[in-house]
Amino acid sequence: QVQLVESGGGLVQPGGSLSLACAASGSVVSIRTMGWYRQAPGKQRELVATRIIGGSINYADSVKGRFTISRDNAKHAVYLQMNMLKPEDTAVYYCNAEGVQFRSGTLWYTGDYWGQGTQVTVSS
Repeated sequence: QVQLVESGGGLVQPGGSLSLACAASGSVVSIRTMGWYRQAPGKQRELVATRIIGGSINYADSVKGRFTISRDNAKHAVYLQMNMLKPEDTAVYYCNAEGVQFRSGTLWYTGDYWGQGTQVTVSS
């Protein structure tokens, strides 16, 4: 009943910028934590940035000062602005939502969800 729909990504030269967006669809009431993870070929999925509703922001050391995460709680959306991109930022980026409260009929549920992933390639 809940889906995370991602947009953005693509190919950019080193030093360039890209933005990602992700919105939750369905009868969502609230989402505790939204964030972004990435997975490069041959590597494990790693945290990029997360933001707790009304609370703290967490960035991976490798992206601090270059990436900015933001949320629109009314739209159940999360965004990632990526500046000064480097070739090592190349990966599939996944949107994540934890503590998603939603309704199905008269019942309430809580769950965690992942987006389908979007490719970011940094190359000259």
